[in-house]
Amino acid sequence: MWVFGSMLGARTPARLLWGVLSASGRHGPAASSYSASAEPSRARALVYGHHGDPAKVVELKNLELAAVGGSDVHVKMLAAPINPSDINMIQGNYSLLPKLPAVGGNEGVGQVVAVGSNVTRLKPGDWVIPANAGVGDSVIQNASNSGVGQAVIQIAAALGLRTINVVRERPDIQKLTDRLKSLGAEHIITEEELRRPEMKNIFKDVPQPRLALNGVGGKSSTELLRQLAPGGTMVTYGGMAKQPVIASVSLLIFKDLKLRGFWLSQWKNNHSPDQFKALILTLCDLIRRGQLAAPTCTEVPLQDYQHALEASMKPFVSSKQILTM
Repeated sequence: MWVFGSMLGARTPARLLWGVLSASGRHGPAASSYSASAEPSRARALVYGHHGDPAKVVELKNLELAAVGGSDVHVKMLAAPINPSDINMIQGNYSLLPKLPAVGGNEGVGQVVAVGSNVTRLKPGDWVIPANAGVGDSVIQNASNSGVGQAVIQIAAALGLRTINVVRERPDIQKLTDRLKSLGAEHIITEEELRRPEMKNIFKDVPQPRLALNGVGGKSSTELLRQLAPGGTMVTYGGMAKQPVIASVSLLIFKDLKLRGFWLSQWKNNHSPDQFKALILTLCDLIRRGQLAAPTCTEVPLQDYQHALEASMKPFVSSKQILTM
């Protein structure tokens, strides 16, 4: 969430929106170092009043903060990424659209500054993350260069799964290939290579994958389906190409392939807060063991938000833009 310089979350029930990042072992100063009298009454926030080009409709504003009530939590945001879904929400073409005017962003890490008298699971100094948005087999995956794609490569390697990764052709393809292989990717092929007739034999010496992760859509998703083993499944979690997934009738009938979608926001709606916390703790454990590293990031001061928004929308950007205090 793109709110900085003060506290976020007045009138925000902790049990609904915030989960303690205790697994990382990272905590701020002790609760005794905070006092209610020191709480500022305003916060800087990146706000948009209508949908459109993020670089044009997002504005940096000062917002008034209400006093902390019985079930409220005030959180000082420390850093927040700009994700494709954030851009899509501002543009107005995402499945989850907040009531306008709205504060941009859905993810980030913050520090609890004050809690209401009814809050028992959080205390000042805790580091937290938002819990909700808007307020043997191989794995073949598309959009491997995204933050999600890089995470999947590492998680698959930690689980002992081999990955075959499909990326778009670009000038720095060798640099990208080297990076993804350093994360644990076994094979790197481009979308153009995937469409070549000789690629039908790509799995001659290795088992055909039974799972494909698709973050792009469009023509490349059709090629991914053709590479799956009979009975395989393609899970679509993003649509960077802004084109539909097209599956031929023959692949569905004669290979019994399955198409599924995944949306983390919906997954969280279908699972309890404790299950989401367990997921986060698992990822934190992988980080502590050195099996999961963050994607390349560029830290951008909040006041330079327009530069960060513009950079995040450029093609083939390998560095995620992170807004900081």
